[in-house]
Amino acid sequence: MKPSLQVRLSQHLALTPQLQQSIRLLQLSTLELHQEVEQMLEQNPFLEPEDDNGAPYEPLAERLSAAERAGERETERAAEGGSEAADEAAPVDAAEFGATEREDWENGTEHDDFDGIRETPSSASGSAGSDDGEFEAIDRSAGGPSLQEHLREQLLGLRLSPADAAAVHVLIESLDEDGYLADPLEEIAAQLVDDEEAREDLLDRLRCGLKWLQSMEPTGVGARNLAECLCLQLRARPRSEAQVLAIIVCKSHLELLARRDMKRLTAATGADEALLREAQQLIAGLEPKPGRPFTRAEANIIVPDVIVQKAGRGWKVVLNPDVMPKLRINDLYAQAIRQQRGGRGQAAQGAHAGLSSRLQEARWFMKNIQQRFDTIQRVSQAIVERQKSFFTHGEIAMKPLVLREIADELGLHESTISRVTTAKYMTTPFGTFELKYFFGSSLNTDAGGNASSTAVRALIKQLVAAEDPARPLSDSQLSSMLEEQGIQVARRTVAKYREALKIAPANLRKTL
Repeated sequence: MKPSLQVRLSQHLALTPQLQQSIRLLQLSTLELHQEVEQMLEQNPFLEPEDDNGAPYEPLAERLSAAERAGERETERAAEGGSEAADEAAPVDAAEFGATEREDWENGTEHDDFDGIRETPSSASGSAGSDDGEFEAIDRSAGGPSLQEHLREQLLGLRLSPADAAAVHVLIESLDEDGYLADPLEEIAAQLVDDEEAREDLLDRLRCGLKWLQSMEPTGVGARNLAECLCLQLRARPRSEAQVLAIIVCKSHLELLARRDMKRLTAATGADEALLREAQQLIAGLEPKPGRPFTRAEANIIVPDVIVQKAGRGWKVVLNPDVMPKLRINDLYAQAIRQQRGGRGQAAQGAHAGLSSRLQEARWFMKNIQQRFDTIQRVSQAIVERQKSFFTHGEIAMKPLVLREIADELGLHESTISRVTTAKYMTTPFGTFELKYFFGSSLNTDAGGNASSTAVRALIKQLVAAEDPARPLSDSQLSSMLEEQGIQVARRTVAKYREALKIAPANLRKTL
């Protein structure tokens, strides 16, 4: 077969570098965006952070000086050759680009983490109700001592020998965030000493040190499992029949207690029902995670992208100024580029084209960031308009909403709405939620209308909260009660929503 040349004409969609950057910035979370900004500030000398002098926020596009806008068209021409080359070098098929996204947004209205992230209503409403529009950043550095620091302070007051104090210090460093001893004593000794005889001596020191550690506050710290943690706390309580029975249950019959198996508990312990109920109340008042009060909450703090405020009879969405990067073009460098515009020589022209390309890259980056926040605000406002009842009555009044409705209203693609609503958060009078929280599939009602799955979950939560603890509602009973209210929900769907709400089955909710 002879080689030959053929000319083929075809059409394909290629995403320009500017459009690719715009899509990528849109799907980044707030933390990822700030990391991207820091990286761009290091790489591009034409970008610099704008001084925060307390002035109100202005759109980035308005911050460009008149001189920069006058020279923008020419710098675009200088960089046009490089951008076209980049466009031809990296063609992207539109069908292939959207294939990985489709599964995320086609059924994106059903999500397990539907509760989003909530703050306390008081703090949320306080932020949303400020009249002056100024918001204080959350002080993440503030907080009490860690669990290890708290225990080390107590260790200083025990006046132990240096060897015993060192053993307790090793055990303190081996605790996990819940206050449990993460590794067995044998493994800790094996990691510290290779000699077998010395290891046995160290193991004895560690056993003695563990007793000192378990005598510290919070009570239950240093336990190796849940049963030991509960027993340590029970031994600190006043001695009584219920306390002794609770220790026996925690040591040997904790699984029966978790299953609410009254008959087997009675047979195993020989206690009557009244004493078992008293022992259960003692156990229920214990702390299964002693280190919980010392857990730092920085990783759980969510900074909202938008804040919903009351505006007359309606609601308006404002961008959170704390999360918006404040950038500007370095005037000195931009003027130097314009002054070198008439330079002669091939080397000078090549250098000028390269610098002009970097200047245009900085302008693109600023515009794409501005476009990102504008899109987030538009989508958030559209969501608020569709879910007005939620902001007045709470999640019980949530309406069915899918991505396609917002996309059609704003003239955007569903994949764009999916990117905007992922890892973006909104502060409301009822707390802070991910934007995806406001989307929910519809369920049929007897009246011919539709009910949101989010509202049905809230209704299930209310029904379970009002049930008789001695006779909890089963999934079938919940389904029947919803049907009485005109909402058609199958038992399996009720079970799915109940599990998503992290509500235990009826047999585990029953009290002794």
